[in-house]
Amino acid sequence: MHEIYAAIFLVFFFGFLIWLFFYLGKTGRWRSPEGTLSGKDRRILFCKVRFYKDLNDEEKKHFEFKVSEFLENVIITGVGTKVRRTDELLIAASAVIPIFRFPAWQYLNLDQVILYEKSFDENFRTETDNYGSDSISGMVGDGPLNDKILLSKADLHRGFANEWDGSNVGIHEFVHLIDKADGSTDGVPELFLEKQYVVPWIELMQRNIEQIMNGRSDINPYGTKNKTEFFAVASEYFFENPKKFKANHPDLYELMEKMFRIKENPW
Repeated sequence: MHEIYAAIFLVFFFGFLIWLFFYLGKTGRWRSPEGTLSGKDRRILFCKVRFYKDLNDEEKKHFEFKVSEFLENVIITGVGTKVRRTDELLIAASAVIPIFRFPAWQYLNLDQVILYEKSFDENFRTETDNYGSDSISGMVGDGPLNDKILLSKADLHRGFANEWDGSNVGIHEFVHLIDKADGSTDGVPELFLEKQYVVPWIELMQRNIEQIMNGRSDINPYGTKNKTEFFAVASEYFFENPKKFKANHPDLYELMEKMFRIKENPW
């Protein structure tokens, strides 16, 4: 009898070790970048990413480290397009902007960004394939595409070129990934939002969605689809044009400022 119990224990013990090995392999920390950004890389960020341009020297160094860290750990693959250095830097900047005040944050639920030349449809056909009317600029993958983000290169660049319009597909999709990191994509980023702000945030989202539906808001109407999309489009606006966002939506701005820890300097 003791031999049977010992055998059962060993089966469970080794099973646990196997599970632990794969779990740690999935959720372990990212590799640190081996090098730093080049002078050319920094010039590209300075010219194309206003968020980076507005930082002080200390903050710029932190931003550059996070960009390097992202590019060290996430594969960027082009589908029907060549991935250039500017593409890589804009993708990484999109990832870093919303988590900038969270120095330990790493996108452990992401291993690849798939870049298309232009927008695509739900069957991943691009404009050149004469797809239907449903145009997709970006999406967080699910199922076979879990741990992946798909982006349109044209729309990615357009988001950073039009830096005051409150629209940026790169930031939008990475905010979705942040939302997803707590296990529930519901517009409530529990890993970012302190508990005392959860209920006020949900109430504020609902009130603003109603305002959009009634034509009393300049937030992207796509945010009325659900709270998940509201969180993403509001975040685009918050980071793209913070002064206008604060003027037009002071209550929303104040809570999102706490959510993204804008006034903190944790490094």
